[in-house]
Amino acid sequence: MSEQIMSENTVDQLPLLINDILASKSGTELNSLLENLDTTLFNDQYPLLIEAVPLDKRLAVWSHFTIDIQRITFIQVKNETRLWLVDVLSDEQCFELLAEIDLEELLEIAEALPDRFLTYAIKQLDESQKALYQQAQQYDESELGHNLDYDYVRISEKLKVTSAKRLIKKGLNIYTDEFYTVNKQGILTGVVNINTLLNADDSAILSDLIEPNFLKLNATTEVEEASEALILSEKMSLPVCDESGLFMGRFTVASAYYFKEAEAAKKLNQSGGLNNDEDLFATVSQSAKNRGIWLGINLLTAFLASGVIGLFEVTLQQVVLLAVLMPVVASMGGISGSQTLTLIVRGLALGQITEANLKALLIKELKVGLTNGIIWSVIIGSITYLWFNDLGISLVLGVAILGNLIAAAASGVLIPSILNRLNIDPALSGSVLLTTVTDVVGFLVFLGLGSMFLL
Repeated sequence: MSEQIMSENTVDQLPLLINDILASKSGTELNSLLENLDTTLFNDQYPLLIEAVPLDKRLAVWSHFTIDIQRITFIQVKNETRLWLVDVLSDEQCFELLAEIDLEELLEIAEALPDRFLTYAIKQLDESQKALYQQAQQYDESELGHNLDYDYVRISEKLKVTSAKRLIKKGLNIYTDEFYTVNKQGILTGVVNINTLLNADDSAILSDLIEPNFLKLNATTEVEEASEALILSEKMSLPVCDESGLFMGRFTVASAYYFKEAEAAKKLNQSGGLNNDEDLFATVSQSAKNRGIWLGINLLTAFLASGVIGLFEVTLQQVVLLAVLMPVVASMGGISGSQTLTLIVRGLALGQITEANLKALLIKELKVGLTNGIIWSVIIGSITYLWFNDLGISLVLGVAILGNLIAAAASGVLIPSILNRLNIDPALSGSVLLTTVTDVVGFLVFLGLGSMFLL
């Protein structure tokens, strides 16, 4: 119970500490505040702290970290923050941070390290780790072969049960619930459950306990796909092999959840047009550069919608009420489409949507759009009539709402499905395209009907 209370208090310390750091008026006050920093937070909170502090105070905070905390933080911060550290620290300080780096940590940050530091870090590895590093470099960062865990138990299928039990007594690495058995060539031949081994007779041969039907992953599998497969298997880890069946390493449930969380965070940032590695306090020029492309795309779609409005300039001049009510059409279509889009993107991410059920899903969403369109067109049309006492405008608005909600439903299904088929993340650009469609269709129907029936 006491440990839980301590943990909760420690978690609460981070926002309080950030406030105190920002409120400090002098270097002396800041130094006093950070004097016992190494006992204040959990290890995983130090990267959050350093990224939450503006650049003018960040180096002072960093200098109060112990070397061990600095090493942990250097590995865990975002790429932009790591590059900032490399820029402001001396080469000797950076070398010290990399002096005790292990293989998996190096693989995690290698792509973001300047060449001189990457070369130094590789030299710190022993020969077996260097070989594994070179093996990992044969695979893309998104592939499983680049992201393996090498803390596993690989044993010969000819081993005796007594010998295997001795290995257990020496201690097992975390997430180990199975031994992986290999032949002389290193080909994976099966797995042996730890509990099965413990209950086996000492005189037995390990090959008698091997489960020949087992799950394994291929090194070329995408990490996101492998993460889903491991979580669904309810295993603590799964063995990974190359195309020839050669055992390479394992993929653990901790890594699976880490990659799923990282992918979710990436999609969340991309949906807002943000760089996944953008530092909270990156320079103004860097942040502006990161977001500029997305603003440009949005500008093009806005001009497209404005171009549609421009086609009906004469109509708007003569029927001013149409301009007053245009936001209603765009808003209703945008919200309805976003609801469908969210549902479809989630279904695609979970693998629930296929070619087989897409048509049925489209029909269902069109029916939903039609139903909501009828209901809300009547409601909005009635409110408009009571407000302006103009039956013509009320009917035009009602029909436009109906048409836009149907278009929004169709777009919410088709846009993410098409983007997914083109290997474009629907979470990245789906919402922008959807908004464009609902704006263009809504304005075109609303102003077009206004031109036909109100002039």
